[in-house]
Amino acid sequence: MSARVKEAARPAATARPEPGPPRRSVAETVLRVREFSIGGALVLLILATWLVNPSFLDDQGIKDLLLNSSILVLLATGQSVVVLTRNIDLSVGSVVGLTAFACGSFVSGTDRGPVTVILLGIALGTACGLVSGALVSFGRVPALVVTLGMLYVIQGLDHAWAHGEQINATDVPDGVLTLGSGSVLGVPYLPILSALVLAGTAYYLRAYRGGRELYAIGSNPEAARLAGIPIRRRVLSAYAFSGAVAGLAGALWLARFGTVVADAANGWELTVLSAVVVGGIAITGGVGTVWGAALGALLLTTIGSALVVLKVSSFWEQAITGALLLAAISTDRVVRSRSTRALRKRRRQ
Repeated sequence: MSARVKEAARPAATARPEPGPPRRSVAETVLRVREFSIGGALVLLILATWLVNPSFLDDQGIKDLLLNSSILVLLATGQSVVVLTRNIDLSVGSVVGLTAFACGSFVSGTDRGPVTVILLGIALGTACGLVSGALVSFGRVPALVVTLGMLYVIQGLDHAWAHGEQINATDVPDGVLTLGSGSVLGVPYLPILSALVLAGTAYYLRAYRGGRELYAIGSNPEAARLAGIPIRRRVLSAYAFSGAVAGLAGALWLARFGTVVADAANGWELTVLSAVVVGGIAITGGVGTVWGAALGALLLTTIGSALVVLKVSSFWEQAITGALLLAAISTDRVVRSRSTRALRKRRRQ
């Protein structure tokens, strides 16, 4: 048989299809849907409240909404970085109280400016975060135990320092109070600062190796260790960042309210955690964005403001927050289970 005949007798090679665009994972798809759904729920809530009370969206109403949510957005941003590593920080509320009172005592009766207050707040918050981070990462103490203990330690130090006294707005320099009440083109300073921290954190988590390593640690700590990721150092830096952001929030708390007592931001720990989880960051780590956490903070703040405008009992705010938290955790559980099953199916193929 000639070479040409043999060549013709061979079966034609099956052409391989061109690879299409990578499919999104179940977790990523649901995450995007949740962020869009939170944004949609936020818009619907604002519109419904506005229809009942048009003053909700007047100039002062919008300004109050931005001011009320700015500190919670800040704290949710810092908490998000910790939760992404499969940890938790329950001391953020007490750090806010400590730094707010410390900054108020430092500037009381002086002419010190807002930059000094901000730097002092960040320094104190970072120190608190480093203590918690060192115990969690190097001491290998469970994060829940460490941060809960830090919550009570910081609260005790704050109350011992305050002795029942408070910082009055009349003793705070005008420059510091202007930071909390001033604006640029009608937009208050506080939400601008919160937006800058939020955008910078989101960019770091997306564009830098250190940010991507935080996701890797939360997704699979053992695999991250085998890949050579410095887990202890990353976890320590996450707690330091969370503490620094909480310290900044404490300085802004002083600027916003002027009058500060020792238990400022008491009980905010669960509110911050709820905003983070409702915003799409899995409590088991490795999934979510700080943009979603910010939307969660905006949603919770708007719910509280709407209930006040509608003259509804504050009990319902806690009930709604709890319901949203349970729904978010249940959704995370379902998404993780479906993702695991889908991954196993792909491996078998």
